[in-house]
Amino acid sequence: MLIAQLSDPHIRPANTLYQGLVDSNTQFRAAIRQLNALDLQPDLVLLSGDLVDEGMPAEYAMARLLLHELRAPLLVIPGNHDNRDNFRAAFADHDYLSPGGPLHFVVGDKGPVRVIGFDVTQPGLHHGAIDDAAAAWLDVTLAREPLRPTILMMHQPPFLSGIPYIDSYRCFDGERLAAIVAHYPAVERITCGHIHRFMQLRFGGTTLCTAPSTTTAIALRLAPRAGAASFLEPPAFLLHHWHPESGLITHLVPIGPFPGPYPFA
Repeated sequence: MLIAQLSDPHIRPANTLYQGLVDSNTQFRAAIRQLNALDLQPDLVLLSGDLVDEGMPAEYAMARLLLHELRAPLLVIPGNHDNRDNFRAAFADHDYLSPGGPLHFVVGDKGPVRVIGFDVTQPGLHHGAIDDAAAAWLDVTLAREPLRPTILMMHQPPFLSGIPYIDSYRCFDGERLAAIVAHYPAVERITCGHIHRFMQLRFGGTTLCTAPSTTTAIALRLAPRAGAASFLEPPAFLLHHWHPESGLITHLVPIGPFPGPYPFA
């Protein structure tokens, strides 16, 4: 099973640049076209939050217009830049999304890997949190098929990355999440967005990774007092390839035209 992951496109209304500098809409369209051109088509595409930049209906209208080009089935969760109500309205045709409250979901009918969307966003705030209700929901959901290969998708990462201006609005209940996930070895991957970079670490007995943005890269500044910054690094997406013999392998795929292919390996 091949699962693509896009994240943090920060879609804007037509003819509007992200942060007044970057054409995030065009870059997202390039990501979709590259996904559509893969020699092995994804069975599923995950979009791990911050679909739009300011949560406005006009941005979601543009996002749906761009996503109309996507060939594979799509699963979405909101990020801290999304407006939960406007997000829900924009994806009213996605019947796996709940009609009220957090937009948790579980989808297991697209292939051998079950996907759980875990909405840790806090409306009006930038950090994530896991309250008693969310923790109970996740535990019960994982327990329904404890041996089923599973990807857990969330927006804010639940760990300290070392980048101070990102860590201040991470998901603050990482220990709670790790304790739950540790009971379910079939969780193949926890995957997040938010951080606009690829990172990977051991977490709760499994592997956690973050997806890059299709728009900008948050600067890898590890000094304790580093100031917030971003770069126009090459955008990228992730491909999670599951096979019963190897489990889940995650690939980082740069977006764009590059020299090649050349007849050697």
